[in-house]
Amino acid sequence: MPVVESLRLDKWLWAARFFKTRKLAADAVSGGKVHLNNQRTKPGKEIAIGAKLSIHKDQYSWDITVTGLNSQRRPASEAAQLYEETAESREKRQQLIIRQREEQANFEHFERPSKPNKKDRRLIHRFKRG
Repeated sequence: MPVVESLRLDKWLWAARFFKTRKLAADAVSGGKVHLNNQRTKPGKEIAIGAKLSIHKDQYSWDITVTGLNSQRRPASEAAQLYEETAESREKRQQLIIRQREEQANFEHFERPSKPNKKDRRLIHRFKRG
């Protein structure tokens, strides 16, 4: 396999498994969700090892440094070796995940009321008629 010295940003984001398709990666870059060296960029921008990326997806964000380039999408274990995340970014994301789990655990699930049966409908009609 030939050694890659630079790669399109959208292709790298796809190969590093931040986005499921290159189209989603390109849309995120065009929409300002991905910054290269603290500046907005275009999907076709060439990136190299050592580039600093800031990625925002849904409510999560990553601040990473590119440590490897791969033009093919590989397993997640290999994709994780293409970048190095800052400790602050990892900590902030973990806190957000913990907070979301706590909120979901505290959320009360209400049962949806069933449709009124024949007896209930009669009572409703009597009530409405007075």
